[in-house]
Amino acid sequence: MSQPERRLKLAFVSPVFLFPADAGGKIRTGNILRGLKESGRFDITLLSPATAQQQRDWQQELDRLCHAFTAWAPSPARPRWQRAPDLLSGLPINVAADRTPAAMAAVQQRLAAEPFDVVVFDFVHAAVLRPADLGGATVCFTHNVEAEIFERHAQAARSAPLRWLWASQAAKMRRFEREALARFTRVVTVSERDARMFERNDGLKTARAIPTGVDLDFFSWQAPASGSPTVVFTGSMDWEANVDGIRFYIEEVWPLVRARVPEAQLRVVGKNPPASLVQRQVPGVHFTGFVDDVRDHARDAQAFVIPLRVGGGTRIKAFEAMAMGLPVVSTAIGMEGLDVGDGVHFLRADSAPALAEATLRLLADDALRLRLSQAARALVEARFGHRVAAEVFGRILLEAVAAAEAGR
Repeated sequence: MSQPERRLKLAFVSPVFLFPADAGGKIRTGNILRGLKESGRFDITLLSPATAQQQRDWQQELDRLCHAFTAWAPSPARPRWQRAPDLLSGLPINVAADRTPAAMAAVQQRLAAEPFDVVVFDFVHAAVLRPADLGGATVCFTHNVEAEIFERHAQAARSAPLRWLWASQAAKMRRFEREALARFTRVVTVSERDARMFERNDGLKTARAIPTGVDLDFFSWQAPASGSPTVVFTGSMDWEANVDGIRFYIEEVWPLVRARVPEAQLRVVGKNPPASLVQRQVPGVHFTGFVDDVRDHARDAQAFVIPLRVGGGTRIKAFEAMAMGLPVVSTAIGMEGLDVGDGVHFLRADSAPALAEATLRLLADDALRLRLSQAARALVEARFGHRVAAEVFGRILLEAVAAAEAGR
């Protein structure tokens, strides 16, 4: 009688508490961990910042992701002016922010307390928490090519000082990414494009791509709505790429849409929208702030817009919208790294006039909305369910363990 397969002990280090799942990275990581636990092949210890209250409030959801949880005290949020000294650090500003004494001590102590078969660090900036003496199989889960995001911000910045600031951060991140990722047994990327970029830019041979996964049960399909003309965007509004994209859409695209459809409404769904946008009170534009369930605020839309001009990795919001049956109009960057077809699964538009025209087409054409909706859902069902992504991730973890044991 064959022996049951041994479960691998996995430590997963996240620089953020994963709940509420109100950002693309949290959603993607949560889906992966849920799938890994459901597979029964891993004994998962999750490490992240969390208050005692957060642990109590989210215990049921944590139990779906891991078998054990280790927390450290989160750092209080700081206004931007207090973070200015971090700009002088040799580390990129988001990496410097994660390198706290509480985080370093918690990770060091937990990883030293028992042996793990493989340790995953979530996002490249979490690599700053890696103990110097950590051996065995290690994996970095990169949700973006972070240096590319900074470089795109530098290109899109409106003033010379901002361009210099973003370019400076890009150079620091390029150096940090290259040095940090070279130390891992394997690197997980969210697209083949990102894996190729790491190989081309940094000579990295250990990158392996996973598909973007979405919870198909939670984001169930329904036919696109035919009610009052409504356009929706979802995403964390404290992420600079989203802020830039929505500002661009409101300032340059929305006036063209309203000129043709005066009753059109734009709903921006996401936490912490900047006051500079909310207080402008643009006709037809509404900011929801944080919501418990984005589905309740997106289902009635005839167009789901992704007007991003900067960013990296893949946009999980795109697949969530496609899974729900929402017709998508997006820039090329908004769909970057996703194997989707323009005119088949979404409408691509990059300039302000093109985005306005594509939005207007979706508002006016019931048949087009339904065709895009059905094709997009079929694609997501076939290739991008969260269990599929977790299965690929699990295979990469096994590969990393085998490589570490073989000394390569």
